[in-house]
Formats: sequence, structure tokens, C-alpha cells
Amino acid sequence: MITGSIVALVTPMVPDTLAVDNEALKRLIDWHIGNGTDAIVAVGTTGESATLEVEEHLAVIKTCVEQAAGRIPIIAGTGANSTSEAIELTRGAQQAGADACLLVTPYYNKPTQRGLILHFQAIAEAVPVPQILYNVPGRTACDMLAETVCELARVENIIGIKEATGDIGRAEAIIAGCDDSFAVYSGDDATAVELMLSGGKGNISVTANVAPAKMHELCVAAIAGDADKARALNKALALVHDKLFVEANPIPVKWALAEMGLIAHDAIRLPLTPLSASWHGELRGALSDCGVL
Repeated sequence: MITGSIVALVTPMVPDTLAVDNEALKRLIDWHIGNGTDAIVAVGTTGESATLEVEEHLAVIKTCVEQAAGRIPIIAGTGANSTSEAIELTRGAQQAGADACLLVTPYYNKPTQRGLILHFQAIAEAVPVPQILYNVPGRTACDMLAETVCELARVENIIGIKEATGDIGRAEAIIAGCDDSFAVYSGDDATAVELMLSGGKGNISVTANVAPAKMHELCVAAIAGDADKARALNKALALVHDKLFVEANPIPVKWALAEMGLIAHDAIRLPLTPLSASWHGELRGALSDCGVL
């Protein structure tokens, strides 16, 4: 089971051309491994999966797998609102050597709960790689209910869920309704500690992009049930959690990484645009206050 601090990694891009900056990507992977990150999600929402072409998408996954070289697991974002496209991406990620795949609920087309079950079953049957469901209704307009998750948890290679509603009661219902081998991960930095204290196995985190060592320590404490330590660590990061979402993710976190000197530029693909100057001071202050800048 993959546990701990799982960074939802940005995809660095070259200014002007907006091509993937592979050298910067490799440096980020090494930096995360050196700072205690437990696993990496490549080309998820934070990695701009929505605007990478299929070939680019799979190339980023392959680069992550090769650079990590087995040191930590690589989870590939391969979800889509077309079942056939999700199968294509998941198969490509398996061939690239990903340890698992993260599959968001189909967005925009609003499937029923039965449609969600059939969608994820089809992907699991088509590609024998460990698969993690991803529920983020604030982005997808599609909410996968706890009972739906528990039914899908019976599928052998569906091994967990990234639950990003921020609803701890929802997470607790999934944990109670599924076998212990099924992992529930937080997808919401602000509530991740409480989810892990309730039995969650880790946090798929945006904040870990800028504070990997602190997020690793927080996850270790929370998973071990050390509530006082975990909550104290979270309090120190709370302002960063907040300011990394002043505009749509990954706009702020790309700016933050450029400000920290970890990527050369906050280049980002349309329709997203670089962070508005009006937010620079607040985000810089949050990074400074938590000791990462």
C-alpha cells in the first residue's frame, strides 16, 4: 500500500513555447525524493493534465518513472470523461512503468452512479494496473457517493480513492464500508490531517510541492495517530494551504515554485494564466512564514 505524503506534482514548462521542461521536471523529482516525499502523482490536475496532449502526457509519466528509478512510487493521472480515452491513458501509463494510476470521475457529462461503476470497472478490467479513484466534485460536477466507492472497492485492482470533498464524514463512511486493504487518501490539504487521523492512509497534496519535508512529517504523525503533533504541523502550514488556492490550482503553486527557484518560470498553458500580481505579496508572505522561502 502506498502511504504518506504524495505530491500532486506540477509539470514545469518552458516560457514562450510552453513545452514540457524535462530537465526541471527531473530536478523536482530528485528534490522531492531528497526531502521525504513518499510518492508522486504525475500529470494530475496540478500537472495540467487537461492541456497536455496524449503523447506529452505519457512522456511526462515515463520521465517521472525513469527519474525516480524505483526510489518512490509513481502514480500516473490517467482519468478522462471518455472511458475509451481513460483506458488508452491507463494502458500507456502501465507500459511506461507507473506503479499505479489515478482516475478522476468523468467530468462535464455527469454520469449516474451506475455509470460511474461501469466506467471504472471497464478501465480496471482493461488494464491490470493498481487504480486509485479520484472524487473532486468541485471541479467535475460529478460526485461519487460512498456506497458507489464501496462497491468499486471490491474490484481487485481498484486499491483506493483520493477523496477531495473535504467532507470527513464522507471519508469515514468509505473507510468503514471498505476492506482494510482499500486506501483512502485526502485530496484536500486543509482537512487532510483529520482524514488521516480517522484512518486515511495519506495525502495527495498540492502543498507538498513547496513544503515536502514538512508535509511528510505531518503525514507520518497523522497516520500514526499523533493528533497533537499532526495538528501543530498543520497549523504552521494552514496559511500556505489557503494561499495556494487564491486562484485556480496550479496557478499559485507554479508561481510559488518559481519564486523559490525550483523551476525557472511559472509558465502555464491557456486557459490558465500566471498568478495575478495582486496575490504575489500574500503568497510570498505565506511561504516565508512557514519557512520554505
